[in-house]
Amino acid sequence: MTKTDLTRRRVLKSGAVAGAGLALPTMFTSSAYAFTNEPMGGTVTLGFNVPQSGPYADEGADELRAYQLAVEHLNGEGDGGMLNTFSSKALEGNGILGKKVDYVTGDTQTKSDAARASAKSMIEKDGAVMITGGSSSGVAVAVQGLCQEAGVIFMAGLTHSNDTTGKDKKANGFRHFFNAYMSGAALAPVLAARYGTDRKAYHLTADYTWGWTQEESIAAATEALGWQTVNKVRTPLGAGDFSSYITPVLQTDADVLILNHYGGDMVNSLTNAVQFGLRDKMVNGKQFEIVVPLFSRLMARGAGENIKGILGSTNWHWSLTDEGSKAFVKSFGTKYGFPPSQAAHTCYVQTLLYADAVARAGSFNPCAVAEALEGFEFDGLGNGPTLYRAEDHQCFKDVLVVRGKENPTSEFDLLEVVEITPAAQVTYAPDHPMFAGGALGECNAG
Repeated sequence: MTKTDLTRRRVLKSGAVAGAGLALPTMFTSSAYAFTNEPMGGTVTLGFNVPQSGPYADEGADELRAYQLAVEHLNGEGDGGMLNTFSSKALEGNGILGKKVDYVTGDTQTKSDAARASAKSMIEKDGAVMITGGSSSGVAVAVQGLCQEAGVIFMAGLTHSNDTTGKDKKANGFRHFFNAYMSGAALAPVLAARYGTDRKAYHLTADYTWGWTQEESIAAATEALGWQTVNKVRTPLGAGDFSSYITPVLQTDADVLILNHYGGDMVNSLTNAVQFGLRDKMVNGKQFEIVVPLFSRLMARGAGENIKGILGSTNWHWSLTDEGSKAFVKSFGTKYGFPPSQAAHTCYVQTLLYADAVARAGSFNPCAVAEALEGFEFDGLGNGPTLYRAEDHQCFKDVLVVRGKENPTSEFDLLEVVEITPAAQVTYAPDHPMFAGGALGECNAG
């Protein structure tokens, strides 16, 4: 038995004693037998921390819709959604361990400081036992660190940076969403097959942890297949107008522009690139191409006609025909009148995975929950067979390569899946150099 295993068993044992004795519900207690915000009444509170303002607000709105739907299903309301298809049958639709699920919300503003302050308030003032959400890796890394300090579980929302489960990984943090390395591993072979191996790429990159690691991952994956990287230029988050960054591309011999941008920034940079005529250019005897490594349907909607034919990757898409995806799309569509985004899917799934881990552990103790999630293999949640790897708390599953549809049939039918990359192709060793530099550490129960 490892030191970490022993520590967890001791904490879990202590948590069981506390549950039978004096109520010690908050992180401020000095008792060794309690854990942060141990729910003692008939309800348990979850904290949904999403970007309700800022450049990723569209994703935040869909995340919140999904969280509300997940709460309904956990409490036995609605049609049950993916509770019916989930391979684990620990959840019974009567809350979590018989406690009705309640929730509070916060606005990350797509800013790390605001996100930490929001999460801190939900933990200290509202008694949240778990925090989840976000559409920025900078936010995820910041909030994950806070949750580690506070002694609550963090179930990450949209965070694509390698660092979230790499150098900045934490024992209390878990990520279902795929990462930048996986995008590169899935996307590069498709790019080489369609555009050839003799290409020159110019990167425009969001200047924070996600952009840095996506740029690194895509460049490494494409260079390994023969591409050259002409330049890498960092751009500020929320720049608005990217014209000044597009103009220099025209003065190089690059024949591919890679936009390491997300949300509203991607919509704006792609629009500027098309306005400057990049999609109509011939360079080096080749048609100029634009690539958006990380896609979402919400971004495709914002980009309109400009997205047609452009390749990228995504974590999930509502057109998938597995039983879990169909159940989720039906539930979400019935409630809101339109299909869910990958943001909605990820956040719904993370909520179910947390609740299921609590049910299987028989405790809200964060270290018992972490132990239940580590090495957990499951199916029926829309991505096929999936592993929550113990070494870094990263999920491994199939990755979708998608393309903007040339002839969409509706405002929601904007992307088509061109390849489903098997999990084995995107799986890497826990000590891969792109993920080195940080230790998972030990679970903190508060």
